[in-house]
Amino acid sequence: MPPPAAGSGARPVIGITCYVEPAAFTVWRMPAALLPYTYIEHVVRAGGQPVILPPAGDPSSLVGRLDGLIVAGGGDVDPGRYGEQPHQQTGYVRKFRDEAEFGLVEAALKAGTPFLGICRGLQVLNVSLGGSLHQHLPDVVGHGGHSPAPGEFGHLPVRLATGSMIADVLGAEKVGAAHYHHQATDRLGEGLTVSATSDDGTVEAVELRDHPFALAVQWHPEAGQEGHLFEALVTAATSGRHW
Repeated sequence: MPPPAAGSGARPVIGITCYVEPAAFTVWRMPAALLPYTYIEHVVRAGGQPVILPPAGDPSSLVGRLDGLIVAGGGDVDPGRYGEQPHQQTGYVRKFRDEAEFGLVEAALKAGTPFLGICRGLQVLNVSLGGSLHQHLPDVVGHGGHSPAPGEFGHLPVRLATGSMIADVLGAEKVGAAHYHHQATDRLGEGLTVSATSDDGTVEAVELRDHPFALAVQWHPEAGQEGHLFEALVTAATSGRHW
C-alpha cells in the first residue's frame, strides 16, 4: 500500500509498544526505549505514521489519539498473570512493561481500536482475555524449531484456517514464517478464535470475534519483506477514522 496521496489527509497514527533494555549507541551505554526499526519501516510503507509507546506513565490514556495499535515482541509475560509459577526457562520478565501493555490492550479493545499483536503481543492479548501460556514450548512439542538459537529465527510453515481474517489478508492457506518464541498459547482467551497453527499444533495466530480488527500472530512478520499484515492494520485504521 503506498502512502496517502497529497491532500488525502494525514497518515493514520499507529502506536507501537517497545522494549526498555540496556543498549549501546554512538559513545553511550545506558537503558533505552527501543524497537527494531523493521516495525517502523513496515508501518511507513503501509501508509501509517508510527509512534513508539514506551512502557511509562499511562500509555492506555493515549488510545483515543491512536488510529491503530501494534503490541510488539519482547520478553515473557509474568506467569502470575495467569496463575502459574515461573518455569525455569521463563525469562526477561519486565513487570512494568506488562502493566503498561495490559492496560493498553484493555483500552484498545474497549475502544474498538484496530489491533495487531506480534509474538509477545499475541500472548498479552490471550492472557488479557483470561487465557494462559505454555511457558516453554519445547516441553510440549519436543523440539526447539520455534526458537532454534539466541538471535536466530526459526523458519516453519504456518497453516491458516479457511475463512479466517488472516487467510483473507495473506491470500493463502499456508505461509512460511520467521519464528522466535519459546512460549505459546495454552488455554485460549475468551472470545478468541485460533486462525493459524504450525504443523506441530502450536497456535500461531488468533482473532477476536466481534471486534472491527483484532488480529495477533505468534511469528515475526516484521522480519520479512512481505507487509500484508501491516497494510491490513493501516487500512482498518484509516477506514475507522473521522476526518
